[in-house]
Amino acid sequence: MRIERLTPVLIVDEVEPCIEFWKARGFEATTTVPEGGRIGFAMLTRAGIELRYQSVASVARDVPAVPERCEGPWRTAVCSEVDDIESAASNLSGVDTVVPRRQTFYGTQEIIVRDPAGNVVSFAQFLP
Repeated sequence: MRIERLTPVLIVDEVEPCIEFWKARGFEATTTVPEGGRIGFAMLTRAGIELRYQSVASVARDVPAVPERCEGPWRTAVCSEVDDIESAASNLSGVDTVVPRRQTFYGTQEIIVRDPAGNVVSFAQFLP
């Protein structure tokens, strides 16, 4: 398995103020996903740097096992894009799995695990 990219996903109560904060610093909101009447997820980019924000409500609705299985006040997840989800699945055998391999609505196959410190880490491959 080769990790192609590693991106932090900051879990927040409200995404909108974070978007404005980064826009004022030259970032562009390249993707936003609604959650009720609010924004539940946003991807911001600038000069090859990517940052993602997701609301607590969106995480709870999208992947209920994440908040249920993660003890303590966690607020950060790491999303890693891999070149081969099969290899990633084999490599993660025996790791504390939060969400087994699944197909997402945005076109990835992913597996979500916890690292030894309890942080949420997803391994995802965009499929054609």
